[in-house]
Amino acid sequence: MQENENKEIKESSFNELVQIFTDINDKQFMKDFMECLFTPAECEDFANRWILVKEIDNGVTQREIAKKYNMSLCKITRGSKELNKKDSAFRAILEKYKEN
Repeated sequence: MQENENKEIKESSFNELVQIFTDINDKQFMKDFMECLFTPAECEDFANRWILVKEIDNGVTQREIAKKYNMSLCKITRGSKELNKKDSAFRAILEKYKEN
């Protein structure tokens, strides 16, 4: 029973964070909030994931990305799979920011 409760609490908390991220319209405040919520290593990991998705989208090979940014091929492969999924959120965001 406790495991299910914990799972529900975590899912609710995640959904609450999604709502918070959606509601924040101030770039500096969002940065400050993320730096409070995540460790410097986690922030760096998020940045690396975004870098690898953009690099894959630009046609850079996974091996080149791994070498250039010192990333594991497993992480890059995961990013590539997410980018190529039908209705990929990565793809939608990339396309949105290409328009700007």
